Amino acid sequence: MEEFIGHINSFLWGPWMIYGCLAIGLLFSILTRFLQVRLVKDMVVQMFKGEKSDAGVSSFQALAIALSGRVGTGNIAGTATAIAFGGPGAVFWMWAIAFIGASSAFIESTLAQIYKVKDQGQYRGGPAYYIEKGIGLKWYAVVFAIATLVAMSILMPGIQSNSIAIGMENAFNLPRWITGVAIVVILGVIILGGVKRIANVAQLVVPFMAIAYILMAIIIIGMNITELPAVIKLIFTSAFSFDSTFGGMIGAAIAWGVKRGIYSNEAGQGTGPHAAAAAEVSHPVKQGLVQAFSVYIDTLLVCSATAFMILFTGMYNVQLDDGDGAFVYEGLPGVEAGPGYTQAAIDLAMPGAGIGAGFVAIALFFFAFTTIMAYYYMAETNIAYLFKGNAEKVGILLLKVVILVTAFLGTIREAGLAWALGDVGLGLMCWLNLIAILIIYKPALIALKDYEAQKKEGKDPVFDPTKLGIKNADFWVEYNENLKK
Repeated sequence: MEEFIGHINSFLWGPWMIYGCLAIGLLFSILTRFLQVRLVKDMVVQMFKGEKSDAGVSSFQALAIALSGRVGTGNIAGTATAIAFGGPGAVFWMWAIAFIGASSAFIESTLAQIYKVKDQGQYRGGPAYYIEKGIGLKWYAVVFAIATLVAMSILMPGIQSNSIAIGMENAFNLPRWITGVAIVVILGVIILGGVKRIANVAQLVVPFMAIAYILMAIIIIGMNITELPAVIKLIFTSAFSFDSTFGGMIGAAIAWGVKRGIYSNEAGQGTGPHAAAAAEVSHPVKQGLVQAFSVYIDTLLVCSATAFMILFTGMYNVQLDDGDGAFVYEGLPGVEAGPGYTQAAIDLAMPGAGIGAGFVAIALFFFAFTTIMAYYYMAETNIAYLFKGNAEKVGILLLKVVILVTAFLGTIREAGLAWALGDVGLGLMCWLNLIAILIIYKPALIALKDYEAQKKEGKDPVFDPTKLGIKNADFWVEYNENLKK
């Protein structure tokens, strides 16, 4: 089974995917004139604007839902895995894909807002919707919706729950099945409340845990501040094969840095647009900018916090990903790549405190649990796209059962298989979504030009697709007609 899944991943994550993600992100960066630099101020300002409504959530709540999906086990276990198989240089390539990937996140999230719909009293949107409305390929939209549904409900929740269970077992000697039962009970209560309850939980939990985790990293960096130049030098020299120890790993550094970077920040993957479409805003670009900034929060802050804690303390291993498993560096003999690296790093930095395992286990619980919540919301959105009426209600009920079962099974499954299945789900979505946004990016650029023109005139931008010549943005046409009444 694992060998078969490995063959699938070798195809999905071959050179075309790795370098394609970098190339597409660079293309969108150029076409938007590097908005990820030019419009950082707007990103922050728009994050706290926009009011929630009966149909939608606020910009910050949409950001929190998106961050729920982005900030997960990839920030802790994923970053450790990138270092373990790509060396310290993988961290640079995680930064690189975050920087240029912010433009991809902007394009896909703006498209989600342009082509969103109002379905049974709430906003829905995402790649399936903009593929159908923007490209006109219903069959392609259905394929994406099915792939996302399978990935979000079956393939990927197990990674998150697996990491929670391992962390709890290591820290508190808690049997994995007990952790699984706890996850099922809490998750069940939240998803029964729908998107509003998910948004309310996310906007409270995600900022609190992210800030606490980053503060821990700042404390460790502060305790080792004299080593900061050396660690930064190690990351850059390893990324470009200039380091004597990790010099021959540039291919692995790029591959693992990009793969784990995409897994963590999800730029271009097609997950962020689902949350972006739910926001109540007056112009699609407003939420596109907010979602672009969420990539920075995820990778440049949270993933970097993990990387610096690990690299400052030397609590990591680097292993050649060539089948032989030879170690290039072994700072933690016998410890599997994952949360154990961060736990060991905190314990070494704060000797005698014994808080490493417990802190990481709790951080993993909040990060990974909110990610499962976000997965449910994305899967539900695609159920709503695929089915209508009673079929939709039955589909959503089955989805709740399936995601609770897969979350529980993930806690007792081997970590290697869980990650392999997750990579399949991520790869399928990336391929389908990146091709789509390459075809349909122009309306997002038109909307960006319109947003900036209105800002220069001192206006609070409002969106009129008819005036801009953007077709099939039916929600916005009706929205503007209602405003005139």
